[in-house]
Amino acid sequence: QVNLVESGGGSVQAGGPLRLSCAASGYTGSLYCMGWFRQAPGKEREWVAGIAGDGSTRYEDSVKGRFTISQNNARNTLYLQMNSLKPEDTAMYYCAAGPMWLGGGTCRWLYEYKYWGQGTQVTVSS
Repeated sequence: QVNLVESGGGSVQAGGPLRLSCAASGYTGSLYCMGWFRQAPGKEREWVAGIAGDGSTRYEDSVKGRFTISQNNARNTLYLQMNSLKPEDTAMYYCAAGPMWLGGGTCRWLYEYKYWGQGTQVTVSS
């Protein structure tokens, strides 16, 4: 029903920037939350940032002030601008999207998301 494809990952030095993109196709009109998660080896998948249908954004504490989540007006492309990258940001990054949940939502919890991309690797070296 909804397909998500990430791009823009790669290997960068600490302090550098990267911009991730996520192209959404299918029945995207049903979506409310769009966001980014990441998973490092040996760790559980963690929420990074989310944007709701009303345009509100939220960030995990460790990336606040460094990362910016945004989307185009048609809401079929999601972005994550990552600045001042740190080695601990190294992970597989996943684009995710979900429908309206109980009249809204914070878009920061796993249960708010239904569709997932295949992931794009981000590696930050010292």
